[in-house]
Amino acid sequence: MDKDRKQEVVAELTEQLQQASTLLVADYRGLSMSEIDALRTEVLKHGATFRVVKNTLTRRAAEAAGQDALLALLEGPSAIAFLESDGDPVAVAKALSEAARTTRILAIRGGLLEGRPVSQEEIEDLAKLPPAEVLRAQVLGAILGPLTAIAGLVNAPMQNLYGLIEARIEQLEEQGDTSGAAVVPESAPPRRPRLRRLTRHPPPRRTSPSRRRPRTPRLVRTQPTRLPHPPKQQRRSPPRAHPKSSKRHSRKRRSRDG
Repeated sequence: MDKDRKQEVVAELTEQLQQASTLLVADYRGLSMSEIDALRTEVLKHGATFRVVKNTLTRRAAEAAGQDALLALLEGPSAIAFLESDGDPVAVAKALSEAARTTRILAIRGGLLEGRPVSQEEIEDLAKLPPAEVLRAQVLGAILGPLTAIAGLVNAPMQNLYGLIEARIEQLEEQGDTSGAAVVPESAPPRRPRLRRLTRHPPPRRTSPSRRRPRTPRLVRTQPTRLPHPPKQQRRSPPRAHPKSSKRHSRKRRSRDG
């Protein structure tokens, strides 16, 4: 490699070290080109570039970029995974740890995480974490958990009231009387009770006993009582004599007188 090419490589490494705040260093000694290409393809999916570097040129680039913590990791054949701004450090750490476990050749040395030096053990612990999407969901759940609990405490009285109404409806249905129970649909949300509007009535006027007018007795119109009439006595007329018998009596009287 001529001098001009070396200067170009140093400039490229310096720019990458300045832009990447997270990078992982590994020893690739013994890996084949196909294994390196497979690892490069895997980390590229998670927003990182895997590059085999020369230690001498990388030291010059690290000194120019102000990454002095990287100098202690440049021992032997080195390969660096540079993470971009939108890269996932957990996924890249998982990819390197999986390659080290399957090949039993790749060895992780350490790296920089957001500008802070990290050891091999810390990178392995980082690889055990869940993915970034799961971590975001866990953090969001931890934030929304107390809010959900507060909302549940606020809605608990209304839910209890709704449950009491349903229990009362079931009790009335078992007794066969549903006339006084309002049918509440299952999907309908609990309604808030309406507060009746209180109207103020003027207090009654109080009058002193001396000013009160005496009440006149109210005359009730009654119907006159009717006495029962005594039964009428029927008069008996004397029996009439038969005309023939009266003539006989008159003849007898005459004969007696004569």
